[in-house]
Amino acid sequence: MAGKSTLNRLELTPVRANVTSRYQKVSAMLKAIHASEDREAAIKKASAVSEKLEGMKLKQAAALVASSVEETVSYMRFPMEDWRRIRTNNPLERIMREIRRRTRVVGSFPDGHSALMLSAARLRHVAGTRWGTRRYLDMKWLEDQAREEGAMSTRGP
Repeated sequence: MAGKSTLNRLELTPVRANVTSRYQKVSAMLKAIHASEDREAAIKKASAVSEKLEGMKLKQAAALVASSVEETVSYMRFPMEDWRRIRTNNPLERIMREIRRRTRVVGSFPDGHSALMLSAARLRHVAGTRWGTRRYLDMKWLEDQAREEGAMSTRGP
């Protein structure tokens, strides 16, 4: 019995190491797409990554990268200083972490309504504090874009 267990561990070790190294390579390739300077460079990088993934025999991953690159780099249409805020959801994660922390203290709720009331109270508190009223993005760029599009539509083709 002990020999069989040792044999299984020895058989799995190289496979697990290979999966980990492939995971790290793929992760680095995907991060390189978002490290690009602009949208066009990111799209070119994504097509190169897709080809590399096909070469690594990861055809589904390659197809996913190729088909979803436009959605993934859509934040790059905005000014560069806003990219980090657009592509992440850190504020939402912070609120959810705070609600989770509060609900864990209570443990079990008598019904779903009381859990909802606690969550709503926390959201009301966040909305009323400075953190909840602070501007996350400068919307001036979007307003300018809307004005330009409105001017273009009144002029016609």
